[in-house]
Amino acid sequence: MGKILVTGGAGFIGSNFVHYVIANTDHHVTVLDKLTYAGNVESITHLPGERLTFVQGDIADPSVVEPLVAASDVLVHYAAESHNDNSLHDPRPFLDTNIIGTYTLIEAARKHGKRFHHISTDEVYGDLELDDPERFTENTPYNPSSPYSSTKAGSDLLVRAWVRSFGLQATISNCSNNYGPYQHVEKFIPRQITNVIDGIRPKLYGKGENVRDWIHANDHSSAVLAIIDKGRIGETYLIGADGEKNNKDVVELILSHMGQDNDAYDHVVDRPGHDLRYAIDSTKLRTELDWKPEFSNFEAGIEDTIKWYRDNEAWWRPQKAETEAKYKEQGQ
Repeated sequence: MGKILVTGGAGFIGSNFVHYVIANTDHHVTVLDKLTYAGNVESITHLPGERLTFVQGDIADPSVVEPLVAASDVLVHYAAESHNDNSLHDPRPFLDTNIIGTYTLIEAARKHGKRFHHISTDEVYGDLELDDPERFTENTPYNPSSPYSSTKAGSDLLVRAWVRSFGLQATISNCSNNYGPYQHVEKFIPRQITNVIDGIRPKLYGKGENVRDWIHANDHSSAVLAIIDKGRIGETYLIGADGEKNNKDVVELILSHMGQDNDAYDHVVDRPGHDLRYAIDSTKLRTELDWKPEFSNFEAGIEDTIKWYRDNEAWWRPQKAETEAKYKEQGQ
């Protein structure tokens, strides 16, 4: 497994995986990224040049994908359109990237006999009631509720079909909500942190009771590497760190750690079809592959993330004004 091709490696969780692989293994990494608004090559350009190759290109373009897959040992597929709000306003890019892009990649992996790992989300399972003690498992039926989650569900099913029909050497992981360095400021946690830095009151959808199961991006990365190394072909593994928090508690924790009053935020109209609760049962991953998270304390992870955004304003500042202008148009 000396050469790893990482799609979407200039995006948030993809770039964190690239950092993790280079820091913890001897593998060479090739990143394929289209550099849409959510990709930022500055997230990886400071890494050692002898360990990293960057290619700008579209995962839905076979002429770009074929030679890169042929030259790699393992393909790790992070690239995706992933913002729920954007999928409600314009679903088409989600179909192009998440469905056609995944199809293009698995066809190339099948043709060249390469190991393939597919990164997915817990949102394919829909949501749980706030008072439901259950959590998602690998056997939970799919029930996506947005254009984003439905296209991710579709991509998962493509991978499963290629394993069964064509013998694709693939695994799948569905992860809970990531947070940490290099996340675009349109996303919930970095938006609140950067708003506070800029003296803007954070915004909270509805009552803020919606629950997410948070995991630090470093822990997601270590889990993916464990699945690639030791996971059983054809299997799905759920990645989670027992980090259930409702959005209100997260905002108040951020405000507290940034020296603000806990109630210094505004409520905005809830988004359509807003999922109530996600919760991951990662027992299979932990028992089969002996994996455990480093950031089991969410508060410590948030403190680490706040520090990163304070220390790396040059990275996120170019995104901020355009992002807030877009949210303002939407009344958010």
